Amino acid sequence: MTELTLDNPVFTAYLIASALMVLKVMGQGWMTVMRMMKVGAGYASPEDLQKGLINKAPDPSQLEINDYVERSRRMHRNDLENIPAFWIAGLLFVAAAPALWLAQGLMYGFVAARLAHAVAYATKQTHEIRATFYTIGSLIVIYMACHALVSALA
Repeated sequence: MTELTLDNPVFTAYLIASALMVLKVMGQGWMTVMRMMKVGAGYASPEDLQKGLINKAPDPSQLEINDYVERSRRMHRNDLENIPAFWIAGLLFVAAAPALWLAQGLMYGFVAARLAHAVAYATKQTHEIRATFYTIGSLIVIYMACHALVSALA
């Protein structure tokens, strides 16, 4: 399949956008860990209360909800609910051979929408603001999937 090579600028756009989203997902996980370590709380599992090199003074309160940690955990969960659909729809979209300008606009638009969503979430913006960025990203993924489907049925 010639569409899935770096000689295809549409695939290159997909590769760049996808790699950025991999870094976003993985980075958010590390952000959650850093926040847990910073506050020494927000742990998720009972076994996290075992004494160790990092948790030298376990306390049951460490399992209580800590909004500073939970905010990052919710952001990570949101990424895991949305970004994999982009990876799949984006690859199908590349295989449908769209125009380069369309592919770049949609793929980089998705990246921008996810990053804006993360900033909105991290800075405690209203649900309406977060939902706006979610909606933009979601509609992009839906469009790419529909475009691929129509191309395959044509």
